[in-house]
Amino acid sequence: MPTFTLHGNLVHFAAFKQHIGFYPTPSGTEHFQAALAPYKGGKGSVRFPLDAPIPYDLITAIVTFRVAENEAKAAAKRRKK
Repeated sequence: MPTFTLHGNLVHFAAFKQHIGFYPTPSGTEHFQAALAPYKGGKGSVRFPLDAPIPYDLITAIVTFRVAENEAKAAAKRRKK
């Protein structure tokens, strides 16, 4: 499954017959719960149907959130050493 990483995994994605699976970890789906409400998904996953426009702005916001989250974790880890 293709994965974008920065100080660990950021998001994963996969193509299916009827949708694109997007996996921004549970924190990504929890933080954007209201914006993701129109889409099916589970804890840590979202399904973007192929018969509807892909919400690129929402995906960008989620990835930006995950980058900040991973950067903060990495900085905390560096301070701990």
